[in-house]
Amino acid sequence: MGGHHHGREGDRRGLTIALAITAGIMLLEFVGGLLTDSLALLSDSGHMLSDTSALALSLAALWFAARPASAKRTYGFHRFEILAALFNGVALFVIAGFIVYEAIGRMASPPEVSGGPMMAIAAVGLLANLASAWALTRQGDVENNVNMRSAYLHVLGDALGSVGAIAAGIVMMAFGWYIADPIISIVVSVLILRSAWLVIAQTVHVLMEGTPAGIDHEEVKSALLTLDGVRDVHDLHIWTITSGLDSFSCHILVEEGISCQDVLQRAISLVEDRFGITHTTIQVESGVIRHKEIPV
Repeated sequence: MGGHHHGREGDRRGLTIALAITAGIMLLEFVGGLLTDSLALLSDSGHMLSDTSALALSLAALWFAARPASAKRTYGFHRFEILAALFNGVALFVIAGFIVYEAIGRMASPPEVSGGPMMAIAAVGLLANLASAWALTRQGDVENNVNMRSAYLHVLGDALGSVGAIAAGIVMMAFGWYIADPIISIVVSVLILRSAWLVIAQTVHVLMEGTPAGIDHEEVKSALLTLDGVRDVHDLHIWTITSGLDSFSCHILVEEGISCQDVLQRAISLVEDRFGITHTTIQVESGVIRHKEIPV
């Protein structure tokens, strides 16, 4: 648990740095998009706005998750991180969908765009996004924490938007093809939609109490059945409370004359050593115990 809290402190630092950078550049890109009439640049500033909200929400989620558990909320507020990640994923979907809608409308008669200023402002935005992404990856855990990953994807989406704006500016200045602005906006939005879908799918899986990725339900059951004295394993459930905190529960039926405490300790050690789950609740039963199984 010490490493867990140390990781959250790094997440907090990374989010704070990224939030400060993103909020500052957001206004620059928005004003620049209005002055140059560039959809690519305005879409990039729109992503920046969503990033500012997403990073602030993720930071708030970390604060809530750090609050202690209570008799009313026995797991505390850890699930708030998952809810924040879900909200961020849905926000990415909405923003990208709006940009695609606007881009399609502009393709019939694309307006003239000032390529030079657009590229200059987009370059500043790109540097800011890269700095934010660096802060998140350097300080936080974007691989294993879905809340951090959702915030990172917002920043990464903006970096792609900035690259798209620069590419569109080059094409427009070189060939006068102003249709490049909406086309590149659509391409970037599609890439963002794919990443957003992955976050939404993962958060919904957690909220539905799905088995954590990388853990095979049947493999865990088979491993427990190999323990000496174990006759049956049932009511086995594996789920995620929040990123990095998995839980496990099951009932184990043991043979008569076998030390229940010995079987329990070996089962706890097996689940932790082989599958990395430290929060386990195991009920050891003999043949005379009868109970109703949960109907799932």
